Amino acid sequence: MSGPGDSLGPARELLREFPVVDGHNDLPWALREQVGYDLDARDIAADQSAALHTDLARLREGCVGAQYWSVYVPYQQPYPLAATLEQIDCVRQLLDRYPGDLRAAYTAGDLEAARAEGRIASLMGAEGGHSIENSLGALRMLYALGVRYMTLTHNSNVDWADSATDEPLHGGLTAFGRAVVREMNREGMLVDLSHVADTTMRDALDASAAPVIFSHSSARAVCDHPRNIPDDVLERLPANGGVAMATFVPKFVLQAAVDWTVEADENLRAHGYHHLDTTPEAMKVHRAFEEAHPRPRATASTVADHLDHMREAAGVDHIGIGGDYDGTAFTPDGLHDVAGYPNLVAELLDRGWSREDLAKVTWHNAVRVLGDAEAVARDLRSTTAPSHATITALDA
Repeated sequence: MSGPGDSLGPARELLREFPVVDGHNDLPWALREQVGYDLDARDIAADQSAALHTDLARLREGCVGAQYWSVYVPYQQPYPLAATLEQIDCVRQLLDRYPGDLRAAYTAGDLEAARAEGRIASLMGAEGGHSIENSLGALRMLYALGVRYMTLTHNSNVDWADSATDEPLHGGLTAFGRAVVREMNREGMLVDLSHVADTTMRDALDASAAPVIFSHSSARAVCDHPRNIPDDVLERLPANGGVAMATFVPKFVLQAAVDWTVEADENLRAHGYHHLDTTPEAMKVHRAFEEAHPRPRATASTVADHLDHMREAAGVDHIGIGGDYDGTAFTPDGLHDVAGYPNLVAELLDRGWSREDLAKVTWHNAVRVLGDAEAVARDLRSTTAPSHATITALDA
């Protein structure tokens, strides 16, 4: 019987032709938090494995052909629009600094051009609707600067949409939230439903004229976490044309890790820390807990279980990959960093996935969904003027 090692060669061969389009990588925020955007201090042309999940050599080893760089800022961030602009500036500096490896990408055609050139197409996704500060004009300007998706919420509700990990406030999208979705359609910006509440997922699918994405979410039926996608939503993707990109975060993909994380979070709070605190002091408390209570370990096989189910629920034309590297403290065995994608493809080959289907998951689906959003935007712009709706007028 063959094992994953026997399939690594065929996996790499496939990925050389159809590289990974990854839906979510938090490198820009990691660069902000670790070195204040000093790219000399975190030169990703050098080995950064001691500090980051991402550097150029490992992106190449992992056969990454296109990356959505998250231009994330926390919900509590003062002046989130300005902070998002700083994140966009970071991505632009990376593009200027490493032109032989990274290529700016704004369209599906740019993705294909980068693949032909052997460069890594670099796109941006804003993680959290708070970034636009309730302004459709700000939304349009983010698109003009290259942002090609916006996650409607992060971990907290916004003024017009409910998050998966907050107490329900709106029952999904408000009237202004639906206006945001329509304006995203008009611009050609993908509506990203990772992080949002189930009610927001369903409202956005009802409101969107264009395909949606989940940039980094897995299957609720396999791991019962609110960040994952319920089957009834997965089953709507074929009619919508969207793509759900499976994430690698252990606490979203392995049920034992979900349960362990609840206990670890409670331990941090008991010691006076926020459960997402990653300061050295908080991590010392966390490591002590982990030493006493070993953390359950996800593997590439764990992620493959999600992709198996997502293929069954949504169809192979509507799934992809969104690792969430540099946005999570822990990663699965075999998927430690951005070099690990061939291990996942090898696992899927061992499970009998065809080369044609895997090429859809790694490349074709993500390219198609961006192109389809562009086509919808061309039609809408020919008939619809930019919206000047306000949250005050629509949600009063």
